[in-house]
Amino acid sequence: MNQNPGAGVTGPIHEEQQDLTLADLCQHCRVRTEYVVEMVEEGVLSPEGTAPQTWRFTGVHVQRARVAVRLQRDLGVNPAGAALALQLLDEIEALKARLQTLSR
Repeated sequence: MNQNPGAGVTGPIHEEQQDLTLADLCQHCRVRTEYVVEMVEEGVLSPEGTAPQTWRFTGVHVQRARVAVRLQRDLGVNPAGAALALQLLDEIEALKARLQTLSR
């Protein structure tokens, strides 16, 4: 895996795929296992399963991980900062959806 998280983060995102392993996610995002574990510990990702060996990720997790990787790579944001940024982005999306519903 790359030492530089997210260097060349590319490839298709399979949102419908519901059973990505930790190794699969690392491959999709081109990051080390330790980086994903840290993202889980910080709340950036919340996989199914209780231990890294049993974790299962979805395409949504791939998208979130890629955003976190870009935040770190481009802006120097640490995993805790990425978790906060993603939480705020989630809240913005929820507010947009609510506003759209109310404006109908």
